[in-house]
Amino acid sequence: MEPRSFNVPRYLSVLPLFNDLNPIELSQVAAGCQLRRLARGDMVFHVGDACHEFHVVVTGQVKLFVLSPDGHEKVVELIGPGHSFGEAIMFSGIPYILSAQALAETLQLTVGKAAVIDAIKHDHRFALRMLASMSRKLHRLIQDVEAYALHSGLQRVVGYLLREQPVNGDDPEAAHTVTLPVGKAVIASRLSLTPEYFSRVLHDLEARGLIEIDRREIRILSTKRLAEFGMHGCSLPPSFAAVEPRSFVM
Repeated sequence: MEPRSFNVPRYLSVLPLFNDLNPIELSQVAAGCQLRRLARGDMVFHVGDACHEFHVVVTGQVKLFVLSPDGHEKVVELIGPGHSFGEAIMFSGIPYILSAQALAETLQLTVGKAAVIDAIKHDHRFALRMLASMSRKLHRLIQDVEAYALHSGLQRVVGYLLREQPVNGDDPEAAHTVTLPVGKAVIASRLSLTPEYFSRVLHDLEARGLIEIDRREIRILSTKRLAEFGMHGCSLPPSFAAVEPRSFVM
């Protein structure tokens, strides 16, 4: 997809944040947007950069991360197609408090603050949708902190695999396939685990007949059984559990 042929107003119209705007309003917001193609490894922004916009991933994948004083990276969030990031910082008037980097070839839409303010002035419902969006992100952050503080590494991995699966659906015994969007090391950092621990949990779950692994394809053989296994916090051998690091909570 080439940026020059990309219809920005049309794309905005399918995003929940903008889909109530009329064609004129969509064109006005689009005028304050920029498209940017990123190669794998390109930085979107660095911690400390000034923030005058927020961002939407059109295609590709972006990670939000921080670096510890000794240079260790902690992945805070993974942003996929159709999802946005940076709204709260944009309104706060402070510099970025973390960094963002493309994990794959990515097409990114940047929405300028002035365009957002104009949209809010024209329709208060737009402001309510932005507040709802930021509230959902805050709720997810609280859930993450809860998981880091109260859940074992095993439970975090199971929770990640089941995060979009209908555990209480019509057929909880049905199999589902999860495709890991990025490498295991990135996901492990997102869960505050070492890559080695993350891989060993996956292989233990496979040995127990709960999942099947084919590179980045994880087939969950029964969402119900996997959920019950995670819920009861089934213990692992002492030598296995000992490699789980302490949680790092931001």
